[in-house]
Amino acid sequence: MDVARPRPPFDPELADVLVTLSAQLPSTITPELIQPMRQAMASGASSKGELVRRGLVVRDVSVPSYDGASITLSVVRPARRSDAGVRPGFYYAHGGGMMFGDRLGGVGVLAEWVLRYDAVAVSVDYRLAPEYQDPTPVEDCYTGLVWTRDHADELGIDPQRLIIAGSSAGGGLAAGTALLTRDRRGPALAGQMLMYPMLDDRDQTSSAAQIDGVGVWDRGSNRTGWSALLGDRRGGDEVSAYAAPARATDLSGLPPTFIDCGSAEVFRDEDVAYAYAYASGIWVAGGQAELHVTP
Repeated sequence: MDVARPRPPFDPELADVLVTLSAQLPSTITPELIQPMRQAMASGASSKGELVRRGLVVRDVSVPSYDGASITLSVVRPARRSDAGVRPGFYYAHGGGMMFGDRLGGVGVLAEWVLRYDAVAVSVDYRLAPEYQDPTPVEDCYTGLVWTRDHADELGIDPQRLIIAGSSAGGGLAAGTALLTRDRRGPALAGQMLMYPMLDDRDQTSSAAQIDGVGVWDRGSNRTGWSALLGDRRGGDEVSAYAAPARATDLSGLPPTFIDCGSAEVFRDEDVAYAYAYASGIWVAGGQAELHVTP
C-alpha cells in the first residue's frame, strides 16, 4: 500500500476553497465517475455566452480527422475588427484528464488572450478517452493544428505567430502535438505554452506520491486518466512520446516553451523534469525557455 509523503503546503487561501470543494467533488476520480464529471464540466451555451458578453464571436467548424471522423473546432476572435491586419494565433487544447471537458472549457484563458493581444484562438474538441484511446486525442489535435495553418489567411492569423497551448491534459496533448508537427514537418510553431501539463503515465514521481487523496486532481485520478487513454499499456514499454511527452528522448527542434505548475500538485516533478530536459538544450543553443513553479 502506498504511503502518503509530506508535501509542500497548499496556499492558505486556496486551502479554504478546497474545504468547500471537497464537499462537492470526490478526492479521487474513478472510472464510474467519468460520466458524472462530464456532465458537471460541460460548457456549451454558457461558455459561448460568456465570450459574447466579453466582446468576442465564436464560429464552429467541422473538419475530418485522421480516421475520417469529424471533429469540431471553435474559432474565437474579437467582434470588432481592427486594422491590425493579420493577428497572432493561439491553438488551444482543453483540460479534463483526457476524459472530460470540451473545446470551450478554457474560455476564460482564451478570452483574455484574444482580447489582450487582438488575437484569434482556435480550440479543438478532441475525442475523449476511454471511448477514444491513444492515438486519437493527439491525432485530433494535430488535425486541428494543420487546419488552422492551412486556413491562416481566412482566419486572419499570421502563420509566423502561431502558438500552441493547453492546460492539464490539454497541456500534455499540446506537447505531444508539438512533437508530432516537428517529426512530420507540419505547421511551424512560434512557441508552446504548457500550463500544468499532464506528461507522464508512469506514476513514479515524488509529487504523485505527495498528492494522494488530497486536492482536486490526485494520484488516483491521474492513474484513472492515463488508464482511460492507454488501457493496459499505461506504465509499460509500448507508450509513445506523442501520448506521454515525458517519454521523449529527443526534445530538439521544438519552439520556445513556457511551462508552469504548482509546488503542491501531481504534475510538478514531471513538468520540472520535462522543462529541464528541454530548456537545457534550448539554452545551450541560445534559445528561450521558461519554467514557473508557483507555491
